[in-house]
Amino acid sequence: MIDTILQPRLLESKDWATALFVFSFAIIAIAKSVFENRFSDFANLVYSNKYIKVYKDNTNLKSPFTISLFIVQLISFAFFIQVTLSYFGLGSKTDWLLYIQILTFLTFFILSKYLIEKIIATAFNIEDFTEQFNLQKVTYRTYIGLFILPFNIILFYYDSFSRNIPLIIIGIVLIANLLTYFISIKNYQKIILGKLFYFILYLCTLEIAPYYFMYYWFIKGNA
Repeated sequence: MIDTILQPRLLESKDWATALFVFSFAIIAIAKSVFENRFSDFANLVYSNKYIKVYKDNTNLKSPFTISLFIVQLISFAFFIQVTLSYFGLGSKTDWLLYIQILTFLTFFILSKYLIEKIIATAFNIEDFTEQFNLQKVTYRTYIGLFILPFNIILFYYDSFSRNIPLIIIGIVLIANLLTYFISIKNYQKIILGKLFYFILYLCTLEIAPYYFMYYWFIKGNA
């Protein structure tokens, strides 16, 4: 008689991720329904700057449309960071506690950076410029966040992808971010030239230094 040894099979739940993906698409659907024309202009952002021209007022930074899609952006980028970490053996993509940590850190980092920008802008009397500059950055980065959301779903539910896939997406995101800076600088070049010293200080302090220290901390922590 052959003895059968049963071993428990531990399954990591993905229900929390499914709920977040559904929640994200629900927000997008509501935004599309409530702000139909605006969403249409936003969706065409990749080949048309109509959205930037029409919604360039500072008040749009705190509008329900911007905030709702900003939430989707946070969810999307947090997922991408976790999936990328898992592909390099630095975490599990089904670990919801890790996701909460990443999402919390990402939210804290962005909001802290925004508050510091507000303080510096007030001190240097460049509030209007920084608000418009931030609006453009948020707009383009939200677009990138929505763009990578379907890739997050594929990478999360399937395990047979090469490590090169996340690296390619990271490369695309970095290039897209650089392009957003060039577009923003081009759009506000007259204002920038008038406050060149303050802009350079702003760029070095808030757009380069934080990411450098994060990179240094990550590399040192995994050395």
